[in-house]
Amino acid sequence: MADTLPTNTKDSPSASSSTTPTPPHRSSSLSQSVTTKFQNLIDAPGSTNLISIYACFLTGLTSSPSFTACYIWCGFQTGNVAQLGLAIARTFSPLGERTYGFQKPDQQALTSLLSFWLGTSLGRLGDKIGARRRTWLVLATFIQALLAMAAALAAHYCGQDGIATHRGDPSWTNPSGMAALAFISATMGIQGIVGKRIASPMNTTVVLTTTWVEIFNDPLLFAFKYTPSRDIRIAGGFAVFVGAFVSRAILDGGGQAAALGALAGFRMIQCIWWFFIPDKPVKADKA
Repeated sequence: MADTLPTNTKDSPSASSSTTPTPPHRSSSLSQSVTTKFQNLIDAPGSTNLISIYACFLTGLTSSPSFTACYIWCGFQTGNVAQLGLAIARTFSPLGERTYGFQKPDQQALTSLLSFWLGTSLGRLGDKIGARRRTWLVLATFIQALLAMAAALAAHYCGQDGIATHRGDPSWTNPSGMAALAFISATMGIQGIVGKRIASPMNTTVVLTTTWVEIFNDPLLFAFKYTPSRDIRIAGGFAVFVGAFVSRAILDGGGQAAALGALAGFRMIQCIWWFFIPDKPVKADKA
């Protein structure tokens, strides 16, 4: 009987397939791709027109709850500064018209102003990371979403309905209400510096006074064709209007916490949107 040759297990197909080195993990390359995406600069201002218009929508969405509650524009700080000047001037009025003490509307104006300052000062962190780097833009927007969530919780637990009947009787007068005002004012401060650094056509995307000036002094204001310098800015102004309308509709239907919770959701949309903004084109070196 012929001797049976021993099977060389090293040369068998099954053995070779089990010992074949596995290719590099796809997860590693994916993580590198995500990291690179985060580190890249976005194409600004070239590809940021739509997200800037969306930011204007968020301005209206954010400002509506604060004005409805206490007649304070959480992003338009010019009025708050003037209001504080008037508060000090009232102490020098004639005796019959003089008021003493820091009135609640003046406290709210100061709270909004200080919170806006704190929020916009985070732009220094953005300058260190890279003001147009996707890492900073995603981080800044995520912080805004967290602040909106905190504002929703504070407004919910403040025990007030968030709708002022007249200027002399504002809502958000207790510490929780003041915290809600502070949180959304800080979000506007962050948005302002982000809009400024990416060179948005709407400037800061928070205050549109300069935008209106530029619209009505555009040499192509009455041109019957698409004019980016005019049309994008007009779209931004209209977006503020729509944002305020939507916010008030949510507030009437679900209350102040629902309106601020929706704001947090809209912020997360913006957070994801930054990943779809094209990277800054890399210029080829000249030979």
